[in-house]
Amino acid sequence: MRDLNIAIRSLFKRGRHNVTKIVSLSIGLAIGLVLIAKIYFEQSYDSFYPNADRIYRLTGYTSNENESKVSESVSAIVAPTMKEEVLGIEAATRLTHIGGDRNKFITSDKRRYSVGGILMADSCLFDVLPRPVLSGDPKKVLARPGYAMISRSFADKLGGIDRAEGTVIASDNKPEMTLTIGGVFEDPPENSHLRYDVLVTLEEADDGGFLAWFGRHYLTYVLLSPGVTPETLRPAIDRMQQKHIVPQALQNAGVDRLAFFLKPIREVHTGEANIRNMTVMLAILAFALLFTAVMNYILIAISAIVNRSKEIALTKSYGASGTDIHRMTMSETLVHMILSLTLAVLLILACRDTVEGLLNVSLAALFFSKGAFILSGICAIVFFVTGFVPGMLFARIPVASAFRNFKENQRHWKQGLLFMEFTASALLVSLLIVIGEQHRHMLNSDPGYSYDRLAYCAVTDLDSTARTMLTDEIEKLPEVEQVSSCIRLPFGQMPGGAAMLPGTDQTCFEIADHFRVGDGFLALMEIPVVEGRSFTEEVSHSNEIMVSRSFVDRMKDFADWPDGAVGKRISITGHEQRDFTICGVYENYRIGSLAGNLDDRPSVMLYGRQDRRIPSRYLLVKFRRMTAQAVEKADSRLQELMPDAELELTLYSSRIAGLYESSRMLWIYVTIGGLITVIISLIGLIGYTNDEINRRRKEIAIRKINGASVRTILRIFLGDILRITLPAALLGCGISYFVSEYWQRQFAEKVPQNPLFFIAGGLSVCIIVTACVVYRTWKVANENPVNNLKSE
Repeated sequence: MRDLNIAIRSLFKRGRHNVTKIVSLSIGLAIGLVLIAKIYFEQSYDSFYPNADRIYRLTGYTSNENESKVSESVSAIVAPTMKEEVLGIEAATRLTHIGGDRNKFITSDKRRYSVGGILMADSCLFDVLPRPVLSGDPKKVLARPGYAMISRSFADKLGGIDRAEGTVIASDNKPEMTLTIGGVFEDPPENSHLRYDVLVTLEEADDGGFLAWFGRHYLTYVLLSPGVTPETLRPAIDRMQQKHIVPQALQNAGVDRLAFFLKPIREVHTGEANIRNMTVMLAILAFALLFTAVMNYILIAISAIVNRSKEIALTKSYGASGTDIHRMTMSETLVHMILSLTLAVLLILACRDTVEGLLNVSLAALFFSKGAFILSGICAIVFFVTGFVPGMLFARIPVASAFRNFKENQRHWKQGLLFMEFTASALLVSLLIVIGEQHRHMLNSDPGYSYDRLAYCAVTDLDSTARTMLTDEIEKLPEVEQVSSCIRLPFGQMPGGAAMLPGTDQTCFEIADHFRVGDGFLALMEIPVVEGRSFTEEVSHSNEIMVSRSFVDRMKDFADWPDGAVGKRISITGHEQRDFTICGVYENYRIGSLAGNLDDRPSVMLYGRQDRRIPSRYLLVKFRRMTAQAVEKADSRLQELMPDAELELTLYSSRIAGLYESSRMLWIYVTIGGLITVIISLIGLIGYTNDEINRRRKEIAIRKINGASVRTILRIFLGDILRITLPAALLGCGISYFVSEYWQRQFAEKVPQNPLFFIAGGLSVCIIVTACVVYRTWKVANENPVNNLKSE
C-alpha cells in the first residue's frame, strides 16, 4: 500500500514523463483492445446456440469433367429426406430469404415500419436453431399459411408484444403478402449469420421443378444426436443419395457427381475467405499497436532511469532488495495501467459512434461477452511486461555504480526498443499503401459496362402501369439521356439455370440468368453486341434471347454451330417458356464483384419491358451529366409522381463502392493504426534523442571548438539513428510484403506487388524519423559550445 501511495504522489514528478507514458499507453490500449474485441466477436459467430457444436449446415457439391461447384443452398427435398432416412439426425430444417436486408410493412392504419430480413422457414426451425419464444407457438404458426412470427424489436415498434400479436401486416414490396402476427421471438444477436425480423411459413416448398435434387434454393440445417459426427453419418448420407439420385438423373443434370456435406454452423461465418483475411489483418494491426505502445512505455521508463539513479541508490542503501525494487516499479505500473485503462475507456466512449460505425457492431456486443476475459488477459500481459522489464533494469543497478557512467549502460536497450517500434511503423505504412492501391484498382477496374452516369431505383411494389408511367415521365427530363429497366443488376448475384438443347433432357452447362430487361438495356449499359442484333422491342411477348460471348464458347462443346449462334434455338430451365431463339451475342461483362463473389458463368438475358409475372425490380436512369442537381431533380420528380411509394434514386457508382466496403474499412483501420503507431514511435524517438543530446552535449561542444560544422553535428545524430531505422524499415517492409500477399488472395483481380509500394512505405518512415531528429538536434548544433562547457 505504501508503494501505491508513493506511486500516486509521484505521478507528476519532474523528469519521469509519467503523463506521456500514460497517454501513449492509453491510446494504444484503446485501439488495440477494440480491435481484439472485434476479432473475438467475428470468431464467436453462432456460438450462442445451446447446442452449437451439434448444429451443421448442409452444403451441396457438384462436379463434371469441366468444373466443380460448392453451393451453400440445396434442394427443398433434402432436409425432410435426411431427417427420415439418416439415423443420427435429431432434427432438420430448411429456410430461404425473401426480400433483402431492409423491408417495410404496412398495418391497417397505414403506418409503415422498417424491418430487417424475412425468412420463409418450416415448422422445425426452432428445433434446430432455437430462439427464446416470447409469445405464440412456432410449431403452429410456421405451419399455418398467412401467419408470421416477428422479432421483439419489430413487436416493440408495433406497441409491444401484447398489441403486436394478432396484428395484420402487409409487405410494402409485395402487397399480396398479408400476414397475421401469431407470435414473437427474441431477436437474433449481432453475431448471428442469420439476421431476421419476420418468419413466414414455407408452403409446399419446391425448387421450380428444376431436377428436384439438383435445386439450390434452400439453406438446410441439421441437429445431430449427441455423440454423432459427420464422419459417422457419411455412409448413411451416401446410401440416401444412391437411393434417390439415379445415374440418368446425374446425366440429365450435366454432372458426374452430386454430394452433400455437413459444415459446422460456427464455421459458416468464420470460414469465409474475407472474414479469415480480415481477422489476420486486424490481429496484425492490434499486435503492432499494443507492441509499439508497450515498447514505448518501456523506452520512456528506461530513459527516466538516469534521473532516478540517485533515488534507486538511496533506496538500496537503506536495505531495499531487488524484490523491493520490483514491487516499487510494479506498483507504479499498476497506477499507470489503471489510469491508462480509464483514459482508454473514456476515449472509446467519446468515439462511440465512430467505433460502432467503423466496426459495424455495438460496443455492448464487443465488450459484454466472454471476450471480456480475453481482454482482461491482454491487459494483464501488458501490465506484467511494462512493470517487469523496467523493474528488472532498476534492480540490476548496483549502489556503487549508480552515479558512474550510467548513461552509457542503457543505450542499446533504447535502440533495440526503437528498432521494434520503427519496424511496426514501416510494416503498417507500407501495408497501408498496398491496401489503398488494391482498393483503388477494384474501384477503377473496367466491369465491361459503363455506370459513371447511371442511377437506379427499386420499383418492385409498383404495377406495370405505374412503371410505364415512371419510365415515360423520367425520360422527358432534359437531364436524362435514357431510361430502361431490369430484374437483376450486374453487381448482384444472378440466379442459376441450365442451358439445354431443344428436344433433349441433357443439361449442357449452368448459366447466370439475367432474366428480363427493358428497352435499350444494352445501349444504356454500353455493353457491345458482338454478333447479331439486340432485342426486338415494344412487343408484348418475345421468344428472343441474347447470350454472352462465353456462352457461345462453352456451347462449342455441345453443338456444332459453324455459321454462328444467331438464329439457333436453345432451352433455359427455370422459365415457363423454355425454348428461345438467339437474336444476338453480347460481350462478356462482370457479374458480381472482384471481392470474392465473381460469377464466371456464361450469362443470358431475355426481353420483357413490362412482364406481369416477373415485374422489373429496378428502373435504370442514365443522365447526360451526372450532377447533384440532376439527380435531385429526378428524385423530386419520382416523389411527385409516386408520393406514397417512397422511391429514391441510388447512384450506381456508390453501390459499386459499397461492394468493396470491407477493403475500404480495412484501409481506414490500418490508417488509424499506422498513424497512432508512428506517433507513439515518434514520442519514443524524441525521448531517445533528448537523452542522446544530454549525454553528448559536451562532446558536441568540443567538436564545434575543433571546427565541426552544424551539418557535421547533424550527421552524427542522423547516422546514429539511421543505423537503426534503415534495417527496421527493411524488415517491416519485408513482413508487409508477405502479409499483403496473403490478404490479396481473396480478390479475383490483384494489383501487382510493385516494389515501389514498399520502398515508398519504408522511405516515408525514414523521412519522418530524419525530420524529427533534425528538428530536435538543430538547436543544440547551433548553440555556443562555451555554454555547454561551463560546468567543467
